[in-house]
Amino acid sequence: MSLVLDAARVAAGINVLLLAGLIAIWLRTYREIRAPMTLGTILFATFLLAENLVALYFYFNAPAMPTLAVQVMMLLQILETLGIVVLTYFTWK
Repeated sequence: MSLVLDAARVAAGINVLLLAGLIAIWLRTYREIRAPMTLGTILFATFLLAENLVALYFYFNAPAMPTLAVQVMMLLQILETLGIVVLTYFTWK
């Protein structure tokens, strides 16, 4: 189970880094164009960032969790990472 938990930690860490980068880009864009859609993406990314920071906290500090819960959380973290990678790709493209 340690490998599964490590994969979830890595995915959550990547999510935090990518979301921080996206928020920085979108803040710069929002300052220039003041579009409500850009503000919405900033808020959405901020909520995702908070979720990933909480997940990281629990991955490192929570007591032992059931194996199935850890496996499902790892899968969700990896799927979230893939989604954020796509968002990052199209933001920087």
